[in-house]
Amino acid sequence: MAVPRKKVSRAKRNTRRAHDALKRATYIEDQDSGELRRPHHIDLKTGMYRGRQVLEPKDEF
Repeated sequence: MAVPRKKVSRAKRNTRRAHDALKRATYIEDQDSGELRRPHHIDLKTGMYRGRQVLEPKDEF
């Protein structure tokens, strides 16, 4: 059975774990509608993507 030869130091362990943290989702303000949306995603409220109409706009209730 494989057994570690030496104890892993706190610095080495924490350096390895530094990339495991979850990042908060990024949102940008849409230039046309002013709504918040994810970058590189369709604006569902207007149906626009990169200046083109891709989807039918959602009806407001």
